[in-house]
Amino acid sequence: MDIISQLQEQVNSIAALAFNTIGTMQRDAPPVRLSANYPEPPPSANPTEETAIFSEQPKLMSAALVKAAKQMYCFPGKRKFCTKQSHWTLLFDALVAALPISEGGEEAQLKKIADLQAENDAVGQDLQKQLEAAEKELKLVQELFSQASDGCLNLKMPD
Repeated sequence: MDIISQLQEQVNSIAALAFNTIGTMQRDAPPVRLSANYPEPPPSANPTEETAIFSEQPKLMSAALVKAAKQMYCFPGKRKFCTKQSHWTLLFDALVAALPISEGGEEAQLKKIADLQAENDAVGQDLQKQLEAAEKELKLVQELFSQASDGCLNLKMPD
């Protein structure tokens, strides 16, 4: 898997945990009175049990979120000897550090994009020509097949 895909996978897992944490807290939060103008929220069936569960969930989910964010990675070539803390880094930081450095700044990147777009256009035109040639050949083959099948149908069996 390439670096960008690994980085995207890491970001997606952290985002999924964050959304699940917030969604679970929102879903399981006890009712709260918004202002004095609103009536008192209805009491829950087992307030002590629900309160205990609700107060414990954010701790567990935030711990999972922090664990995912701090997922460790051992530098290649040092896997056998990964007892030293200096060989370890955050996976996210390692993936970002492994990305190629853009050279020449924004202007060079824009020029490279323009060159790639021109190359893409040239290849696209070549493929379009090949497609048109293949369609012509297909029509020719279909016509020949039609003529051949008509010729076979027109043959009479000898009496």
